Amino acid sequence: MKYLVTGGAGFIGSAVIRKLIAETDHEVCNVDLLTYAGNLSTLAQVEDSPRYRFEKADIRDKAAMAGIIADFRPDVIMHLAAETHVDRSIDGPADFISTNLVGTYAMLEAALDYWRGLDADGRAAFRFQHISTDEVYGSLGADGAFTEDSVYAPNSPYAASKAGSDHLVRAWHKTYGLPVITTNCSNNYGPYQFPEKLIPLMIINALHGEKLPVYGDGAQVRDWLHVADHADALVLISERAAPGAVYNVGGDNERTNLETVQSICSVLDELRPRAEGAYADLVSFVDDRPGHDRRYAIDASRLKRDLGWQPGHTGDEGLRQTVAWYLENEDWWQEIRSTKYSGDRLGRGAPAKHGETHG
Repeated sequence: MKYLVTGGAGFIGSAVIRKLIAETDHEVCNVDLLTYAGNLSTLAQVEDSPRYRFEKADIRDKAAMAGIIADFRPDVIMHLAAETHVDRSIDGPADFISTNLVGTYAMLEAALDYWRGLDADGRAAFRFQHISTDEVYGSLGADGAFTEDSVYAPNSPYAASKAGSDHLVRAWHKTYGLPVITTNCSNNYGPYQFPEKLIPLMIINALHGEKLPVYGDGAQVRDWLHVADHADALVLISERAAPGAVYNVGGDNERTNLETVQSICSVLDELRPRAEGAYADLVSFVDDRPGHDRRYAIDASRLKRDLGWQPGHTGDEGLRQTVAWYLENEDWWQEIRSTKYSGDRLGRGAPAKHGETHG
């Protein structure tokens, strides 16, 4: 099979491509504009494979996408390219509307034109796989979990832009017959994550002896999914899901943000102790961000039942492996820290106070 992966130089996309090249015989075309979070170093281990190619292009450019698709002739378009950071969406929602909505529209149109030109067997085999987020569902109370039938109620500009893209994908399936699949995942973590996000930011701040800012009371609950488990699920779904299918992907690993930060501190205390005191001494509570959802939790029972998928990492094991990876790969994140993102807090809608950073 031939996979065209948009956003393949990003965190989740690169994990998918590494899996496809290392564990399968599929061919991959990586399409990425290489904006601030795109990083081809995440694909160094596969860049010399004859089954891998890279195209620098903008998903909003339908003509460019149509040309790449026509040349590569994919069996699957796995659409991961998106602006993803909630805090950045609060400060600058326009980029999220443009990339996540307009970009998805352009991809759907290019894919539809290509699909219509295939023979009957090609049309039957083709899939447009759209990767989305649990944030489209809004915020949960103390009980329950999001299912594929949960009502959409996005609360941030990021979540709203992804909800809109989900609706576009559904509409192109219902109206034009394009064979689509949609997946909605919980919070990802693992190697190569851009350090604006919570887990890598806390690791890096701790190693620099900087404050570990926790929004509000830190009791916001997230379901953490290891990126390698997510990649496994996405490839499995691409191979076996029927057109129109929707699957939620979660890690069965609910923790409050404060518990996550405290767990990171405990692992660092063991693997790289501070000269003075414990890493938890660096925890600092700061003003919450606007519209901060209180709890997310994913019910992935449909995916487990239909396709037999299970997450392969426990929360403690996966977090420990992730901390160890950042300790062993300082050159990777130090370059980002010095050139792309210094750790300043985003998502305030106002200038950051000195020392306040968060992802």
